[in-house]
Amino acid sequence: MKKPPSRIQKPNVTESLTNIGDSVTVVAEQLNRLLNDYFGESAVQKIVTYFRVSTAKQGQSGLGLDGQQAAADAFVARRGCQVIGSYTEVESGKRADRPQLAKALAHAKRSKATLVVAKLDRLARNVHFMSSLMESAVDFIAIDLEHANRLTIHILSAVAEGETKAISDRTKVALQAAKAKGMKLGSARPGHWDGREDARLAGAIKASAAAAKVHRQAADEAYSDLIPTIKELRDTGKSLRQIADVLNGEGHTTRTGKQWNAVQVSRVLERAN
Repeated sequence: MKKPPSRIQKPNVTESLTNIGDSVTVVAEQLNRLLNDYFGESAVQKIVTYFRVSTAKQGQSGLGLDGQQAAADAFVARRGCQVIGSYTEVESGKRADRPQLAKALAHAKRSKATLVVAKLDRLARNVHFMSSLMESAVDFIAIDLEHANRLTIHILSAVAEGETKAISDRTKVALQAAKAKGMKLGSARPGHWDGREDARLAGAIKASAAAAKVHRQAADEAYSDLIPTIKELRDTGKSLRQIADVLNGEGHTTRTGKQWNAVQVSRVLERAN
């Protein structure tokens, strides 16, 4: 007995198209994430550029800045970015307290823009500073490593910091060896100041003024918590000696660890005013 022919099931076109549509959506979302990871979500949007040179002479001559600007211009042309701000710093890469960089970061964060630098070593050679930057919630791109992720940049900054320290150590060893041989270095070299005595005197005066400023700032910071109390006591009619006695009675000392006296109180009041 012959079996009846099996009926070919009619395909559900709607269901098939729906499944295809869902698959396309998933693939599109994955592709979009890959593109964002590769190019950066803000790379084709708004950017804030930051340039840095190590010396004032480089800043005045444009040496180093021209190359960074050219790299930034090429990046903007390639990505179609909008530059909403640009900041230039003249400061050593070892230091983290850079006001222009702070302004650039604040501008980028406020405007939801990306910070762009020409080279990673222009940003910093300090791992702690780089860590703080990466935790600041500001996206940044180093053009020479624009597709690197945050871990890669952290590792490279550690390598750059190690290189900087190695150079510094080699320089110190070489200078110590030269001194051990009796060689005079820097301004101690014979004839170094010949014909430039005026410049030496001006430098000494400038250095003295700078040291005095640092001394005043240190004193202001050391007594910032006591200044309101000292002023209040003075306003109530207390003498300088009486104010010193109050401070000593409360266990306060000067920043050198000594007891307060009228002269010390007077100096603090003068700086505060």
